[in-house]
Amino acid sequence: MIPISQSLLGEEEKRAVIEVLDSGIIAQGPRVGAFEEAFAEMCEVKYAVATTSGTTALHIALMALGIGEGDEVITTPFTFIATGNSIVYSGARPVFVDIDPDTFNINPALISSAITSKTKAIMPVHLYGLCCDLEPILEIAEMHKLHVIEDACQAPGGSYKGKRAGSFGIGVFSLYQTKNITSGEGGMITTNDAAFAEKCRIARQHGMVKRYIHAEFGFNFRMSDIHAAVGLAQLQKLEAFNEKRRENAQYLSSHLKGVEIPFVPYGYDHVFHQYTIRVDASLRDDLQAYLLANGIESDVYYPIPIHNQVFYRQELGYKVSMPESELAANEVLSLPVHPGLSKGDLEKIANAVNSFMKEKEASEETQSAKETR
Repeated sequence: MIPISQSLLGEEEKRAVIEVLDSGIIAQGPRVGAFEEAFAEMCEVKYAVATTSGTTALHIALMALGIGEGDEVITTPFTFIATGNSIVYSGARPVFVDIDPDTFNINPALISSAITSKTKAIMPVHLYGLCCDLEPILEIAEMHKLHVIEDACQAPGGSYKGKRAGSFGIGVFSLYQTKNITSGEGGMITTNDAAFAEKCRIARQHGMVKRYIHAEFGFNFRMSDIHAAVGLAQLQKLEAFNEKRRENAQYLSSHLKGVEIPFVPYGYDHVFHQYTIRVDASLRDDLQAYLLANGIESDVYYPIPIHNQVFYRQELGYKVSMPESELAANEVLSLPVHPGLSKGDLEKIANAVNSFMKEKEASEETQSAKETR
């Protein structure tokens, strides 16, 4: 079976973990600090703050900005639910804006009309590893004096017009097992603002400014040195991993037929956390079943936009329509693109997709011929 995702962990990660265990410092310690410094350097920012997950990183970022009860944060409904939930955790309300159907990212042209007197921030998501169109988003934010929090959980190492994801305002990353690099579980906040970074550090450890002096409300969202050791080893491999993902994506894009392949605008560096095609909704689920029958995993990211999730509709009262997000949810299918794929794997994936689409095309032509007789 060709898996949809695969963590590539080697001797470097094993040695790093053993060194931590031998040191006796397995909670937050020097490896976390080293990981933060290296991650900030990768993102070309001054500071990085490690947390327990991408979700807690989003939560802390909102908290450190003072966003809470009665506030609104604009974001996309076409993403993993953690994006919306983190806003709810803070006490604020997510305001959803529909996506650009070409990129699957939030449509900047629709943001201004969603701004109210309660809006405090915009949280664009760099979905599948492709950065949002940030220039107009930043212009809108500056005009209305709003914070911008990049949900870059799926885009470590990606860039927009020559500048790294996570360096435009406040960046948030996930280090979950399936991401481009992993620490097992973990998250990272990136910023050039020293005061904001310090607020995040305080918030992640019970609001503690000195030992047993708790000046603010906080949580226990600290990363351990064990996780940081794995993350440090993985970070050294990020560029190679991302380059392999791009190569795999290029192969698929040049060989797939009958489906809509990912769109990459000029000046964007896509790091292909997912390689996502579009297929007619009437064929998508059948194609997924066909691939599985031929030993190829695929997945739908994401089958239900956040605004249509049961909790959001029934408990939070969302009754909005997001037509492009809803259409995408019925048409997208992500194929394996991870760096563990061999040339033979890529050939098998492309051949399977093409065989299915050719068979369906032939069937439609036969049906059409019968109807014209």
